[in-house]
Amino acid sequence: MAFRNTINALVIALGLGVASMGAMAAAPINEVITIGTGGVTGVYYPTGGAICRLVNKTRADHGIRCSTESTAGSVANLEMLADKELSFGITQSDRLAQAYNGTEQFAKSGANHDLKAVFAIYSEPLTVLSRAGSGIHKFDDLKGKKVNVGVPGSGQRGTMDLLMKAKGWSKQDFALAAELTASAQASALCAGDIDVMVYLIGHPSNAVKEATTSCDSVLVDVSGPVIDKLVMDNDYYHLAEIPGGLYRNNDRPIKSFAVESLLVASTDLSDEVVYQLVKSVFESFDIFRKLHPAFADLNKQEMVTAVGSTPLHPGAIRYYKEAGLL
Repeated sequence: MAFRNTINALVIALGLGVASMGAMAAAPINEVITIGTGGVTGVYYPTGGAICRLVNKTRADHGIRCSTESTAGSVANLEMLADKELSFGITQSDRLAQAYNGTEQFAKSGANHDLKAVFAIYSEPLTVLSRAGSGIHKFDDLKGKKVNVGVPGSGQRGTMDLLMKAKGWSKQDFALAAELTASAQASALCAGDIDVMVYLIGHPSNAVKEATTSCDSVLVDVSGPVIDKLVMDNDYYHLAEIPGGLYRNNDRPIKSFAVESLLVASTDLSDEVVYQLVKSVFESFDIFRKLHPAFADLNKQEMVTAVGSTPLHPGAIRYYKEAGLL
């Protein structure tokens, strides 16, 4: 008894009583988080679902419940993050850089330095698919054609606007500048309502597979001096190639340029929530890579370093330092 009393006195003297020691264990967060994704036929939607699946799988460890929301895409997700309507959002690297710095379509709202990258996911080449017989063999052939430029608020639309500006084009240069949702593109292409669908998406893509399976359609090269300059002038773009053989009647590799898809959060979101999400994904990494074909070649180091110039969220940095990735 005397020995036990001595130990208790020592613990109390050190300020580490039983109650204090129990408080040292991290309490469950008990928070619901939402990831903004994109249209249900794109890759953002299943990507958000894959992340949530791993977070929810480890919920007993941290108390976080994760859900997804289908949105208009990159720009909408960034705007909803700014308005505190989402916990996380998936977006293109170019749109994040522009929102962070207050440029291009974010010039009016101004720079938002609260936005932070969490991790990069996969490359998204600009993917141009034309209906066979439309006379479109390269990107410059889009002039005078019926083109889906995308829904305002989508990353696709933002990139198309920037590319048209670089080319000196406007919507009036097309016979039709449609603003169809991503899910409506394939059926419109095969029905002849549009000649071209344009997508920024990881491959293989169910949306592209739908179009190439439903009707004769071909991928178009996006290359040349204007594209080279666009990539050279903007560190969030890189030259890319869509492998041949992924889709029916499209056997040759296609030249293009790409952005990275990124998971983003605001500094309004606690470091602990971001830390636990990253930990859930990276510590079940082999499972994550099997949850979508676009994830097959991912590696942890590139997911940390490919975020571009936008700073990482402090909660993500904490995990990456613990894991030796920073």
